[in-house]
Amino acid sequence: MDRPTNLLVINSVLVFDERLDWERLTDVVRTRLVDAYPRFRQRVLDSLLVPGGPRWVEDPHFDLARHIHRRGLPAPAQESALRELIGDLASTPLDRNKPLWDMYLIDGPAQGSAVIVRMHHCIADGIALAQVLLSLTDAAPGKARHGEPPANGGLAISSEPAAASARGGAGVRALAGIPLALVREGVEILTRPRRALELADVLVADARELVKLLLIPRDSSSLLELGDGAVRCVAWSEPLSLEQVKMIAHAQGATVNDVLLAALSGALRGYLSARGEEPHALRTLVPFNLRDHDRPVARELGNEFGLVFLELPVDRSSRRERLRELKRGMDGLKSSPEGQMTYVLLEAMGLAPAQVESRVLDIFSAKASAVTTNVPGPRQIMYLAGSPLRTVLVWAPTAGSVGMSVSIFSYNGKITVGVLTHTQQVPDPQAIVDRLQRELTAMLRLAPAGYRGAA
Repeated sequence: MDRPTNLLVINSVLVFDERLDWERLTDVVRTRLVDAYPRFRQRVLDSLLVPGGPRWVEDPHFDLARHIHRRGLPAPAQESALRELIGDLASTPLDRNKPLWDMYLIDGPAQGSAVIVRMHHCIADGIALAQVLLSLTDAAPGKARHGEPPANGGLAISSEPAAASARGGAGVRALAGIPLALVREGVEILTRPRRALELADVLVADARELVKLLLIPRDSSSLLELGDGAVRCVAWSEPLSLEQVKMIAHAQGATVNDVLLAALSGALRGYLSARGEEPHALRTLVPFNLRDHDRPVARELGNEFGLVFLELPVDRSSRRERLRELKRGMDGLKSSPEGQMTYVLLEAMGLAPAQVESRVLDIFSAKASAVTTNVPGPRQIMYLAGSPLRTVLVWAPTAGSVGMSVSIFSYNGKITVGVLTHTQQVPDPQAIVDRLQRELTAMLRLAPAGYRGAA
């Protein structure tokens, strides 16, 4: 699914207030990442001369020095330099001649350090990669002995939209039994929508849901739609108070995710209005975790997620109304088979010839203007190579014609929001982030005075 205009690479940044020790960091990466997970020593063999399609092979020339790098930032505007560097890296493909990941230790911003991590989506989905990254950390500053597991003991990471669904693993296993012919029909429906009407009377209940999914209309915004440019830019929020967001959610009978997406809707409404576009409802893709919650992530990692379409009520002028609509939409998706359906569809795309796969991706991705992810991290402070981790920032990739991603990550009582856009369409994503922060402040009024005072 990689394209020059849309790279399927997950970018993240770990921020520290003190300088990391290069040797300790390298040792942690070697023992807890490279030695623990085979994928980080393997590359993808993908050639027309290779039967059976792409596969993982050991890289005979693997060298950790080709994957972990060290850079400095120019002073004095170090944060803006960091933002520019992340944007440049997010626009640069990973080298397919070696394992598809890179890590950069950045000296700065200020007197601290930042670690930029780039991992291709084919290694694993965001939930698994979050767990992998956090396995590098400890709950105490002492350095673990060689070969010893991290002091956090393996963190449970799950995405909130999936947390309410107990159907995940079993649902996927059941859907895996759908005959291949039916999967092929699904691909044909997507390329020829009229075919859905011919098959409507004979498809099983789950397949009817697939038809409904495939017939979702195109979602377009002249400002957010992907153009021809490959240059990406990033923005991120200041750490936001998780406790305050919880207060708003509790007062309105909603979830933290509902509140954050309502704030995003308000931010997009203001941004589109300022750019001269009439605010209208937008559709976003939300990754849906399909792993069993009590099953640890396999050493081979991989992707086990579906996607659900969520309407963002950008057209609603009332904050209370936007939150109400988001809650209604999220509640409906939690009991919907849509996530499992998209999992099957993604599998079908992988089985199809390249030209068909590309066409299906174009049609499927045109149904949304953005990708929105929410990954809860540890509730306490963690340490990497003996240094306390202050902030975690994440930017999920986009595919096909989707032009923007919004990534939410919670850690140590704080929430950060990262926005990734194409410079050609949205050259100022920080304006969206700033509006989102103001929306959350304004939404505190939705909590009773007693709640606000408790903050």
